[in-house]
Amino acid sequence: MASSDDSNDLDDGFDDEAAAAPIVYERAVDAEAAGQRLDKWLATVIPTLSRARLQQLIGEKRVSVNGQTIGEGSRRVKPGQTVRVEEPPPIAATPQPEAIALTVVYEDDDLIVIDKAAGMVVHPGPGNPDHTLVNALLAHCGPSLSGIGGERRPGIVHRLDKDTSGLMIAAKTDLAHHGLAEQFACHSLTREYLCLVWGRPRPAAGSIDAPLGRHPTQRKKMAVVSRGGKRALTHYRVVGDVEGIASIVKCTLSTGRTHQVRVHMAHIGHPLLGDAVYGHRNIPKKLPGDLSERIARLTRQALHSFHLGFLHPRTGESLEFLSELPLDISAVASISSRNAIKL
Repeated sequence: MASSDDSNDLDDGFDDEAAAAPIVYERAVDAEAAGQRLDKWLATVIPTLSRARLQQLIGEKRVSVNGQTIGEGSRRVKPGQTVRVEEPPPIAATPQPEAIALTVVYEDDDLIVIDKAAGMVVHPGPGNPDHTLVNALLAHCGPSLSGIGGERRPGIVHRLDKDTSGLMIAAKTDLAHHGLAEQFACHSLTREYLCLVWGRPRPAAGSIDAPLGRHPTQRKKMAVVSRGGKRALTHYRVVGDVEGIASIVKCTLSTGRTHQVRVHMAHIGHPLLGDAVYGHRNIPKKLPGDLSERIARLTRQALHSFHLGFLHPRTGESLEFLSELPLDISAVASISSRNAIKL
């Protein structure tokens, strides 16, 4: 089975790394500060931290002078010294259950498969403290889920971008979590996507083998890079036409890198419709019929996780699930008997 996805894999650190990093302040002591108490002087040169907070950080051994950890705020500073303060990131609140409607495709005592709607964030993070899939799962599955996979992401073994729709799996037991994580690690799951891209890729089927890493200047973006990236392999096939302007493409991934489908398709000159991050301006100015209106109603990247297959981590049974294209994508794709998808 080929595997993985365009999701933000849990080991990539893409969003959480910045949130987990401490805030570091480094200040040099000048001649005018000679003899001042360390805590008092720091409060003047780091106005965002109160003296009480600085005393707390000193007590936690998070302040050093010329590389030596300091344990008392009464220490007197000397000109030429370099003082370093590390403020730990705020501790994320434990996710709380929220009664949010879910489309459940399959569920048993070990796992749950849901069809995620576009617009739903998978787990809490910076800017999205609640109203996430995790909050909904905690309400749906009960307190047993809270200890699976970590406090911030209970039950989550993979994730989809906020605006990517489709099939996702979550673990309800430790056995399921470890078993599914192992299948993701060795790429033994089947996960396939349908997307709409501008133009018609040539050839109509092929593979994109191009390493991905963070964009050199825009941290929130990924890019095909020549150095320091991770191997990313996407197999694609055109499975439908959209009035000669766009194509319906099936993507099967052999690796699971952040935004892989979106970046790879843009890399070969065929970005996804509705993708505000990786799209470009080479879009036809005149579109046939009401296609322009249908595309205008597509307010997110046209990407859907439509096929999910894996071995049940407890029974070893092979499970397969399919999800139809949501209305916003199918409306643009003009799916009909004349324009049926040939999977």
